[in-house]
Amino acid sequence: MESVTSGHPDKICDQISDAILDECLRQDARSRVAMETFGGHGLLLVGGEVTTRAHLDFADVARRVYHEIGHTNELEIITRVVQQSPDIALGVDTGGAGDQGIMYGYATNETPEFLPKGVVLAHKLTSGLEKLRRSGEIAWLHPDGKAQVTFQNGALRSVLVSCQHDEGVSQQEIRATLIDKLITPLIGTNSSVEILVNPTGKFVQGGFEADTGLTGRKIIVDTYGGLIPHGGGAFSGKDATKVDRSAAYMARFAAKNIVAKGLANSCMVSVAYAIGRAEPLMIEAVNEKGESLADIVRQKFDFRPAAIIDRLGLRRPIYRQTAAYGHFGKPGLPWEEIVL
Repeated sequence: MESVTSGHPDKICDQISDAILDECLRQDARSRVAMETFGGHGLLLVGGEVTTRAHLDFADVARRVYHEIGHTNELEIITRVVQQSPDIALGVDTGGAGDQGIMYGYATNETPEFLPKGVVLAHKLTSGLEKLRRSGEIAWLHPDGKAQVTFQNGALRSVLVSCQHDEGVSQQEIRATLIDKLITPLIGTNSSVEILVNPTGKFVQGGFEADTGLTGRKIIVDTYGGLIPHGGGAFSGKDATKVDRSAAYMARFAAKNIVAKGLANSCMVSVAYAIGRAEPLMIEAVNEKGESLADIVRQKFDFRPAAIIDRLGLRRPIYRQTAAYGHFGKPGLPWEEIVL
C-alpha cells in the first residue's frame, strides 16, 4: 500500500480543488462544483464548472493553499472556470445522480480505524513525515514525500520511505534519522522487515519543480490501497451531488457500521447509478466469506443522492481535510460515525 505527503504534486492539486470547493460551500451551501487542478514547472491551471452564488478569487485560494503546504516558489496561475452544464442540472435538480458509475466502500475490523493495516501504516508514515517537518524536529525535510508498505501472508515485509530534503544532508543521516524518529516508533525493531529510505540516493528536487500534479490521480491512496475494486471516479473538487464522492462515502459509512455492529469481520459495499436518476441501479454488500449483506444495507441506508447528502451533512465545507492522508479512518468525518 502507498501513501504520499501533502506536498506531493498530485496531492497539492487535490487540496487546491477541495479548498475551492470548501470556499464555495462556505458562502453558498448549495454550490455545485467540479474543480480540477493541474500544476507543474512554475505553472498552475485551475479549471472546472460551478453553479454558485459564492464570490472568490480562484487563483488566490490556490496560491494560499500551495504556500500553506510549505512550497515556496512562485507560480503562474491560469484559471478557466465556467457555469456548469444545464443539461446535467436537469437530472440533478430533481434529486438525481450527477453522473453514472459504480462506487465501493469497505471496512475491516483488523485495525481501530476499520481499515486494512497496510493502509493505516502507510498514512502514518507520510503524515509522520509532515509532522516531523512542520515541528522542526527534522530541519532538512521538505514537503514532498512518499511511503509504501508491503505484506506477504499477513506479515510486514518491507517499508519504503522517500522524502524531499536539503541539498547538503547525507543519505546516511537521512536513513538513520528516519529509522530512529519515524519508522521504528511505528513498526518496532523487526529485523525481518526490509527498510528502504530514498532508494535513488537523493531527493532534493520535489513538488512542482520536479514533477507535474493533477487532481484525482491518487484515487487508490485516497481509498483502500487497491485491496478492493475502485469504480474509477475521483473525489477531490466535487460537491456531494457527484455520486463519485458522496456514494463512496455512504458505502464506507454502511460498511463500517456493519463491521462495527459485529455483523461481519469485513464488508464491501457497492452501488451503481445512472445520471439523473435517484434510485441506484444496484446495491450489494458482501462479508469476508462472500455472503450477501445487501438486505441489511438496503434496510438501514438510503443511497439516493439527496438522502446521502442529508444524512451525512455533505453541504458543509469539510473537504480539504480529506485531500491528504486518505478520505477514511479520520475522526470527526460524518461517514466515519458509528450509528447502528
